[in-house]
Order: sequence, then C-alpha cells, then structure tokens
Amino acid sequence: MAKGYNAPAGGKSGGSMMAQIAKLQEQMAKAQDELATESVTESAGGGAVSVRMSGDQQVLEVHIEPDLLTSGDTEMVQDLVLTAVNKALASAKALSENKMAPFTNLLSGMGMGR
Repeated sequence: MAKGYNAPAGGKSGGSMMAQIAKLQEQMAKAQDELATESVTESAGGGAVSVRMSGDQQVLEVHIEPDLLTSGDTEMVQDLVLTAVNKALASAKALSENKMAPFTNLLSGMGMGR
C-alpha cells in the first residue's frame, strides 16, 4: 500500500459510492424523462411559421399560416421553416443544458465531464 494512504476501516466507502452513483443515475434519468415532456416553440416571419420541439429535441409540430402557402414563394417558405426549426433546436438545446447542468458540473468536477 502507498505511504500515507488511509483506507477507511470496514471498506464501506465503495458501497456508499456505488449507492451515490446509482442515485445520480436515477436523477439523471428522471431529468431526461422530464425533458421529453417539456417543449419550446419558436417562430419566424412574424409568426407565419412556428415550430414546437420537445426538450429532447424532437420536432412535435410545425405550423405554417395558410396565407403564406398561397403566396407561391416556395423559397421564402423553406427559409422560414429552416429558421424556425433552427431557433427551436437552439432553444431545446439550451433547455437541455440547463436541466442537465447539475449533472454535467458534478461529473466534470470528478474529472468525467467535458
């Protein structure tokens, strides 16, 4: 054994650490489940196109105002859909990062994160 190493008597720290890891995994799974039920909505073109996305980054709904479709400007509609999807994706990522930040910070403090 290395000099200066003080192993805890009874060897209980390993079991305690495993219990803490199991609890952390459970909390992370719960946070991920919650993300799947939360959503963000972003729009483009003054609300002509809106996209609702879940916190786990699944597109739930795309709404396009009917007047926009009758304009015949396909390229503009495509650009607005693209913009709304990208904004919703950015918001969903931010939501996820905020929800998972306590776990990310804890893991990085243990040398396991980013």
